[in-house]
Amino acid sequence: MSRRRRVFLLSPAHCGGERAQLLFRDGASFDLARRVRRAPGAPLGEVFSFLSGLYFRGKLAYAEAFATPPSGLPGVYVITPSEGLRLHDEPTDLERLRRFARVDIAAADARYHGPLRRDARALAEMLDAACEVVLLGSVATAKYVDPLAETFGDRLCFPAEFVGRGDMSRGGLLLRCVRAGRELRYVPVAGAVRRGPRPARLGPPR
Repeated sequence: MSRRRRVFLLSPAHCGGERAQLLFRDGASFDLARRVRRAPGAPLGEVFSFLSGLYFRGKLAYAEAFATPPSGLPGVYVITPSEGLRLHDEPTDLERLRRFARVDIAAADARYHGPLRRDARALAEMLDAACEVVLLGSVATAKYVDPLAETFGDRLCFPAEFVGRGDMSRGGLLLRCVRAGRELRYVPVAGAVRRGPRPARLGPPR
């Protein structure tokens, strides 16, 4: 029996924080800093993994492991601060990262939600009605949910196990699932309980 078609949308990394300043710093000489300074840059997913750490690494590894997109389409899309939905392997240089850092990832900032809405509509036109769209990111605020739900409606889902967890806990959970080959349970964002008590801490990995 074939698996249900499913694509993943990954919430962005913060591009103006302390980790980003390490990349922006004059004279930065570690490997990633050198690569974003020369053409063509480093893959977007690698840059965001550096900025966000465990959480984005977990999201990217999980999405790559479990995406089942329609034929001919990518299964993993990254939400960016100002360029809508992009592919995780796109080259990203320092100037692109600076542009990201200038835009606030906020529901009220049209520089963020305008491109996201545009690309969500384009993606929806390419997906068949049965394809699920799974958001790996916070559903407790409107900044991701509102621009996506208006386009994908009931097809927009998220892992039920995310409720109540912080970013680090989510990242750890996702990496464990990848190692175990275990997929999480997805529920539609519409009508779901999106806030809840913090679950028990993850125990030591087996």
